Amino acid sequence: MANFLLHVLVLALCVLSNQSHGILTDSVKVYNVVDYGAVGDGLADDTQAFSDAWNATCQSSVSFPTMYVPQGKTFLLQPLTFNGSCKSRNITVQIDANIIAPSDPFAWKCPGNECHRWITFLNFNGLFISGSGTINGQGTNWWGLSCQQNKRGCGKKPTGFVIENSNNVYIDGLTFVDSPQMHIAFERSTWVHATSLTIQAPKDSPNTDGIHIQHSQNIIIDNIRIGTGDDCISIADGSSHINISKIDCGPGHGISIGSLGAKGKHETVQFVHVKDVSFTGTTNGVRIKTWQGGKGYARHITFERIVSNGSARPIIIDQYYCAHEHCTNQKSAVQVSDVLYDQISGTSDAEIAVKFACSKSLPCTNIFMRNITLHSTENGSKTSSICQNVRGLRNGEIIPNVPCLHEGDNLPIVNQNWLN
Repeated sequence: MANFLLHVLVLALCVLSNQSHGILTDSVKVYNVVDYGAVGDGLADDTQAFSDAWNATCQSSVSFPTMYVPQGKTFLLQPLTFNGSCKSRNITVQIDANIIAPSDPFAWKCPGNECHRWITFLNFNGLFISGSGTINGQGTNWWGLSCQQNKRGCGKKPTGFVIENSNNVYIDGLTFVDSPQMHIAFERSTWVHATSLTIQAPKDSPNTDGIHIQHSQNIIIDNIRIGTGDDCISIADGSSHINISKIDCGPGHGISIGSLGAKGKHETVQFVHVKDVSFTGTTNGVRIKTWQGGKGYARHITFERIVSNGSARPIIIDQYYCAHEHCTNQKSAVQVSDVLYDQISGTSDAEIAVKFACSKSLPCTNIFMRNITLHSTENGSKTSSICQNVRGLRNGEIIPNVPCLHEGDNLPIVNQNWLN
């Protein structure tokens, strides 16, 4: 991973020095989408030009090929997949322009009339995506679309930007706006580093998670501003060794692990470290949510140095998560264990600042709290906690009181060796 990041730095300098001149050297060549017929007026369909530019980049025999999307233009794209089965393993995509999706859902040209994705990067081993550009999914008309209006409005709507089945991917500097559903998804990928991004959508936009992680390992997310209508970051089944830091989250639903175990599935998340995060006006802060009847585990999780600015529920474990009205009590559950909350402070917009709602048949175990101070946003009011079926320890000042945790000195020390 260290060698890959060194390559990223060298490659970025090469791109910046060559992109404005179209210079060809023995090791670097820049493929400008305009040279392949892209118009960039926001009206013409530039999908084929991007595809042609990509094919040239992918088949290039130089060591460091770059596909360049120049600034000062707006490119309209239909759903498009960039396949990484290329000659070089050191490819850059430099995006300094605006890229927009069709604003009308019925104008999307989707395979089989099922629109699940917009822009996808598939099967890469070494990819650098950067720039000052904006990726705008123009999702406003998707958000209100229902099955009664058209079949395209049923079920999942398109995810804006997907990295799938890829390794050693670096994403830096871009802005993502108004995706029809999730803005960014990492699927079945390893060693992905996303940094210095901005992700924005209205707080009432449905299911517009900022970053969604699933079946992926060794993911690093840092220095990102996220404000959407759903989770700022969601971590789903099959994910492990996730490091999240320096996140400004709000509006949105906070940072969530899960939901896990829907429809009785065996699902797992482990080795997650979330630190140096601020939540502002979010409906949740740090949350673990699992369905009754599920199987599997969420374990080895650390939340530290978190600030809540008026979030409604700053700390939550909910083993009774239900996204609809017809959930029934079941005995099996996803095991939640080995979770540390350390140095979490600020204010809660709801009286209950800490909610541990764990299963009677499979209690939460090894839950640790150290130095927690969460006060009410209302002068003169106090915060409180819900503490059901939890076993663990606490140390230092704990506000509100969490009576089900016992006083203890042997709380774990955060160890990130698993990330290296």
